[in-house]
Amino acid sequence: MTKRQKAILVGMVLGDAYLQKTGKKNARIRLEHSVKQREYLEWKAKQFSKLFQGKSSELKRFNPVYGKEYRYLRWQSNSSPQIGEFQRLFYRQGKKTIPNNISSFLTEAVSLAVWFMDDGYLYHRDKMAYIYLPKISPDEAVILLTALKDNFALEAKLKLKKNGNKVLIFSVAETNKLMQLIRKYIIASMSYKLINPVSTEGNL
Repeated sequence: MTKRQKAILVGMVLGDAYLQKTGKKNARIRLEHSVKQREYLEWKAKQFSKLFQGKSSELKRFNPVYGKEYRYLRWQSNSSPQIGEFQRLFYRQGKKTIPNNISSFLTEAVSLAVWFMDDGYLYHRDKMAYIYLPKISPDEAVILLTALKDNFALEAKLKLKKNGNKVLIFSVAETNKLMQLIRKYIIASMSYKLINPVSTEGNL
């Protein structure tokens, strides 16, 4: 894997990607996105063209809370020992975690961009960015905050939502710094997450 691919994978794992163990040393990447995000899914797969072959599958899932059926896309990569290394780094007993040494891996702006395209949201009215976190411990959240500060000079605040989920909140000034870091990596279909969105091809 190239340095760029490793950086993209870090952003994907912090976001929505699932690394599925397929043996003692191997694992594969599972990507799932809504049908509306097909372009983004295909962009991700293209970054790992040797691992993602064929095409995505369209599946359906019933949400009992809303009583609706949703269509989504799934694309799984081939297995590889390098993906296995990341799986062992980011998972403990099958649960996704934030490794203590995340600062050594979250060092590239493209990682931030992919993470933000996955789990970030821009409140255009307030010009403030949010990144929604998975179910992680308070200590893991602090590790992420430290990595953002040390590696990107980004300050964020951790907030606990009413539903129990955690979110990183960036002030207006910090949001502007974040936008400057990630703008050139955001693909066209996800540019609505930018302040003053412009069409971009994601210069990777």
